[in-house]
Amino acid sequence: MSSHLVVIIPALNEEKTIGSVISRIPRNIPRVDTVSVVVVDDGSADATADIARENGAIVVTHPYSMGVGAAFHTGLKKALSLGADYIVNIDADGQFDPHDIPKLLQPIIDTDAEFVSATRFASPELMPEMPAIKKWGNRMVVRVVNALTGKQFTDVSCGFRAYSREAALRLTLFGRFTYTQESCIDLAYKGVSMTEVPLKIRGEREFGKSRVASNLWRYAIKSASIMFRAARDYQPFYFIGVPGLVILAGGIISGVFVLLHFLSTGETSPYRSLVTVSGILTIIGFLLLFISLLADMTHRNRILIEETLYLARKRAYAEKDE
Repeated sequence: MSSHLVVIIPALNEEKTIGSVISRIPRNIPRVDTVSVVVVDDGSADATADIARENGAIVVTHPYSMGVGAAFHTGLKKALSLGADYIVNIDADGQFDPHDIPKLLQPIIDTDAEFVSATRFASPELMPEMPAIKKWGNRMVVRVVNALTGKQFTDVSCGFRAYSREAALRLTLFGRFTYTQESCIDLAYKGVSMTEVPLKIRGEREFGKSRVASNLWRYAIKSASIMFRAARDYQPFYFIGVPGLVILAGGIISGVFVLLHFLSTGETSPYRSLVTVSGILTIIGFLLLFISLLADMTHRNRILIEETLYLARKRAYAEKDE
């Protein structure tokens, strides 16, 4: 049975590097019969799309810049429609070496994993040169994602990744700004087997600035928003219910304290204000617990909907393959 690899390259104004990236993608990979390249031109104002076509890539163009997350999602759908058995995403700026694609893909070909991410930080000797603030930010994001998923990632922001067809069919993303952290969280909660491959990666772009990480504050806020929503969607009871329990406990404890004081002295003074505080905290705590139960019920429905969506995608793309 033949196997087909599709390499996705999201690109925005990358005319200086896109040709080199495409030309260096290996075409002879063990146990891969055919290799296709899909460039998602995210509204470029330069010759990115023309150069990509000249180098043999299939080009899908957005009418305007919709964000890296949206470009990746477009590329993923195109790859599946082309009948991809394996999908690799690589950036167009030249920071990743296309010659490393076989290394990245190997765990999936060997059926040891369905999702593989390159990691820049697992091996000290492969640590890229980058500003200290970026390294610190990456460590913080990794800790948050690991806490949410129970995994032991070392790098959740690297865009050099490989997916099996099954993993791609199961992936559901909402973020338009970026997709890296959300992909890890989504696939981890769906039980997709995953691993990391340490690779040597350039820390800084040779030309231009990163549209994702050029403004660290904007990147931090956008990434935090995506992870916040993912935590809300996948762990609603813990996300809403645990704070509710804490608030409820605060209300009950303060109320019991005032009650014991009243029973021993016959007065609520000087803790009279705690009566109001206790009542407010108790009501808020109960409301949050109730909302968390509703959210958990909604999450169960989402699991059923996601499974239905997966089967619908599988059927739809199987028909396109035929």
